[in-house]
Amino acid sequence: MVIVGDSVRFRDDLHLLPGYQAGKRPQPDGASGEVYSLASNEIPYGPLPGVLDAMTNRAAHSHRYPDPASVELVAALAARHDVSVDQIALGTGSVAICQQVVAAACHVGDEVVFAWRSFEAYPIVTRLVGAVPVQVPNAPDHSHDLAAMRRAITERTKVVFLCTPNNPTGPLIPQAELVGFLNDVPSNVLVVVDEAYHEFAVASGPAPDGVALTGEHSNVLALRTFSKAYGLAGLRVGYGVASEQIVAALRRTALPFGVNSVAAAAGVASLKQQAEMERRVAEVVAERERVLAVARERVEVPQSAANFYWLPLGERAAEFAERCEEVGVTVRAFPGEGVRVSVGEPIANERVLRVLADFG
Repeated sequence: MVIVGDSVRFRDDLHLLPGYQAGKRPQPDGASGEVYSLASNEIPYGPLPGVLDAMTNRAAHSHRYPDPASVELVAALAARHDVSVDQIALGTGSVAICQQVVAAACHVGDEVVFAWRSFEAYPIVTRLVGAVPVQVPNAPDHSHDLAAMRRAITERTKVVFLCTPNNPTGPLIPQAELVGFLNDVPSNVLVVVDEAYHEFAVASGPAPDGVALTGEHSNVLALRTFSKAYGLAGLRVGYGVASEQIVAALRRTALPFGVNSVAAAAGVASLKQQAEMERRVAEVVAERERVLAVARERVEVPQSAANFYWLPLGERAAEFAERCEEVGVTVRAFPGEGVRVSVGEPIANERVLRVLADFG
């Protein structure tokens, strides 16, 4: 049988879907010694104490399908946030829940509003369902322009994504401004408060709490993840907190058995290590502030409340990333706009600062 490649018919607009650009992984280089990745906002630590043991124990049963409802993890998260188990949605990373959101809420032609630049998955998951991305430029300080975002909401708007702290630029949305925005948004528009970096924001000072706001606003979904502060990026476990109605819709659009048994066990074990997690986060935040103080001697850097910072280098962004790679560090360039740099090991942070000092 002959298979003709061009006989397979895909969506006419498939070529218009933006591709997700993951942070570049460093390649070993004997000339520069050890290499470091500061491109993907990972925490520079391994799993929390006891987590590897929990993963190993659960891995011994990998011939069995995982619990499709992840009952143990959902119960632990519900207890952690003092909500019902029916208010917890799980996904393979919080990005998967973003996709579940638009799949549940949007028809073809509906609109999804978000700041730009912000998390690059938002336009991808929006276009996947045939919805229309409405990108609202950030304010001059690289934060969300909430007034402009409110004006962008129309009768076709089904979802608004708010990323706080904003990835990749770093600023958070102050609590009062967030509450004011939510009070002004129509109650039939789903507002997703994406808090993937919430733990770092809390350690940085006053921070909004999207989870708490879900109890006051029936149209709010708060997203959190185990990928960042808990050091489980490789296991892909994210979750959302919202009303039972919203969570029921998200569960209908979730991938069956999406959160595997090893990842679920790691999540449960991680939640038992809050003090150690907070200690590690505090170390990252302190290092971030040290790095920012030095970086600001060379370039205007917006205040970050996450475990990364933004260098608004414009047309020279790609060049800076190449210079960093030459000294054994990968960073995340957004050509023509800027560079996002994760806060990693001090030796890696110092390499970036040296590149910046020489970047004339």
